[in-house]
Amino acid sequence: MKMLITAALPALATAAALLAPGQAFAGSSDGKLQIKVLGTAVLPDGKIVDVKNDPLALTMGANTKANDNYVPTLAVEYFFTPNISAETICCFTTHGVSGTGTLAPATDIVDHVMILPATLTLKYHVPLKGGIKPYVGAGPAMFLIFGEKPGSSVTALGVDKVRMSNNVGFALQAGIDIPINDKGMGLSLDAKKYFVDTTARFFAGNAEVLTTKHTLDPWVLSAGISYRF
Repeated sequence: MKMLITAALPALATAAALLAPGQAFAGSSDGKLQIKVLGTAVLPDGKIVDVKNDPLALTMGANTKANDNYVPTLAVEYFFTPNISAETICCFTTHGVSGTGTLAPATDIVDHVMILPATLTLKYHVPLKGGIKPYVGAGPAMFLIFGEKPGSSVTALGVDKVRMSNNVGFALQAGIDIPINDKGMGLSLDAKKYFVDTTARFFAGNAEVLTTKHTLDPWVLSAGISYRF
């Protein structure tokens, strides 16, 4: 996963340089680089799939869910050939976790968790008439999790800290690029399905009072504009 992050950083640095004021670039529908600015819906799961530590039997008949979020996303793509490319994305998404089942009254279990979905996909594009290119892709992903805070539903029980693990998984991808002109501008629609778990540990003081494994497994749906050069 260190290789994944190392691979992503140069692409993001390139994107920053390309978007800097005063820079001018000649776009091309056959260019090696493509930048996408997207609006993205992040639709996670969040249910409990395993209970590793539950001395008070709090999770009997209980489950959880994570709320949806909508964020801007930057995608950077490099074309090795006209039909094969690699893409990484940059975004932060923030979520909360609430209860379902017997935990339904617990509406605020985790009131803040920020996720950076470090992702690198290899994509295959199918050229159609008019320059339209549907594609499919797949690759590794790592969810880096920051700023977890216990919600009011568990702090009332004495929980004062929650920690969620960074886990490696993978992503499947499909979408379509639609040219607007022959100068590299286009529209993009993209869908990713992630398969990533996390382990949540709840603490009261130094005592770990609950440990649960959750599927995050979000759908990540994006639409926006692209520029290739």
